[in-house]
Amino acid sequence: MKQATLRLGILLLIAGIFACNTGKKEENNTEDVETATEAPSDETSGDISLTPVESPAFEDAMLEMTAPKENEGNINAGEVSFSYNVKNYELGAQTSDASGKNLANSDKGQHIHLILNNNPYSAHYEPNFTKDLEEGHYVALSFLSRSYHESVKSYGASNVRQFTVGRETQDNERIDLSAPHMFYSRPKGSYAGKDAERILLDFYLLNTDLSAEGNKVRATINGQEFMIDKWQPYVIEGHKIEDMTVKLELLDANGELIPSPYNPVERTITLEEGNPSM
Repeated sequence: MKQATLRLGILLLIAGIFACNTGKKEENNTEDVETATEAPSDETSGDISLTPVESPAFEDAMLEMTAPKENEGNINAGEVSFSYNVKNYELGAQTSDASGKNLANSDKGQHIHLILNNNPYSAHYEPNFTKDLEEGHYVALSFLSRSYHESVKSYGASNVRQFTVGRETQDNERIDLSAPHMFYSRPKGSYAGKDAERILLDFYLLNTDLSAEGNKVRATINGQEFMIDKWQPYVIEGHKIEDMTVKLELLDANGELIPSPYNPVERTITLEEGNPSM
């Protein structure tokens, strides 16, 4: 009788040890799964990272566009005059932190970015200039830019308007400039040497802001996605020195594209070894 009781006790002890070991294995497997499926942060994805940029504020800077006029029509095609009043901002000066920024920097200094119909911007270092324009309807976004091509986002530092070059037609559909819009600014063109290692990502918003609970910008850089919920510039790092494709999408709180003729937008830039270009 005693031997039977002893055997039963040993069997129960073995069964208990087996059950404990099995439970530990299942618990460890669950932790491994959670770690493996953890999503990357908003600022890091794969090998490429986005780092917010801090720059001198120009809160009092003002940009007033005096020509072309708002909704002006029948402007002669060819050399179209653009004119601005600039206050509390020095065109042609180097931004105070330019030397330590390690970003592509213009040796001509601070300037105006002019974006027409969300095409690549042109940089202007004087408040008056001309551009050769074909007939058509234009939406012009202008904003002040630091010498390293980062936009000044303070109130009053930008201007948006539309005008028509050539004869007005029914095809010249005007755009609702009171609706939310996103304009692409940087990166642009080609980068070489040190300039290709740190790339500025910058865009301009109208009539909207970004937040964790509201609208966001999805940036896809060489196939890697980043969700941006704060309107500010970022530095792209960790990329290979090769052509880079950047796609920007302005999304609502539900992750849907916000209607705009400029949303989404995609650009390809060239990165190469060699000496930096100014």
